[in-house]
Amino acid sequence: MNVPELTASATPPTLDVENLSVTYARSRIKAVNGVDLHLSSGRLGIVGESGSGKSTVGRALMRLLPPSAKADAERMRFEGEDLLSLGERGYRKLRGKRMSLIMQDPRYSLNPVRSIGDQVAEAAGLHLGLRGKAAREAAAAMLERVRIRNVRTVMDLYPHQISGGMGQRVMIAMMLIARPRLVIADEPTSALDVSVRAEVLELLDELVREQNSSLILISHDIRMVASFCDEVAVMYKGRVVETIHDLAQAEHPYTRGLLSALPDPARPVRRLAVPDRKRLDQLEAQS
Repeated sequence: MNVPELTASATPPTLDVENLSVTYARSRIKAVNGVDLHLSSGRLGIVGESGSGKSTVGRALMRLLPPSAKADAERMRFEGEDLLSLGERGYRKLRGKRMSLIMQDPRYSLNPVRSIGDQVAEAAGLHLGLRGKAAREAAAAMLERVRIRNVRTVMDLYPHQISGGMGQRVMIAMMLIARPRLVIADEPTSALDVSVRAEVLELLDELVREQNSSLILISHDIRMVASFCDEVAVMYKGRVVETIHDLAQAEHPYTRGLLSALPDPARPVRRLAVPDRKRLDQLEAQS
């Protein structure tokens, strides 16, 4: 079968990454080891336990790794643009406006000495070119869009004066105010009470659909990610061990282990199976 060549008019994928690796100084272990990601449009989930490298992938895509980390890849393209050859000035123009990262905990992401209104208005200024009253009005409109009540009052508050759920709404407002083409959400609900997690995810889902943005959702919760995303990449020790469209397709022992640990009211209470780490490592060594 002959595969037609892409023409200049063909729409490039949102994200095309090949053989991404991240290493840290004084460490022989690769935090990310040969990861391939392809996202034409829609939603991609990345799941794995703590230390699997999933958050490092998100930061590498945004070029927000610490100085001690070094990222390499054979290919890293965003909407056809070569990210590997992009300078820091070009990346600064990209961040927030075309690619956004929603961090895990708003308590550490928001500036504690600046009001909510100032921070959202600053995002409007940086990414939309608005100033003064126009930036404040855009900030107020976006805060209303993320279902924050009494917006004018909230804009004068500081991060320590609002709840975690409201803080995450503020972060979503800041990161989506420019209608980015790609949103990377790194554990966006893990720091929140169970009662507000579904509400925040519903809001994120609604905004991503409304803005026609692509989404990468990073989480340890495989069931939540599978219900939210078109495709799920499962990471173990820095590698993507399996990519599936449906949990029923899971074949890798690690993915099956994650699924077996999920609570099921219909299943009798039993001891959780302990993953055979040695066997998993042997499988990875063979891949």
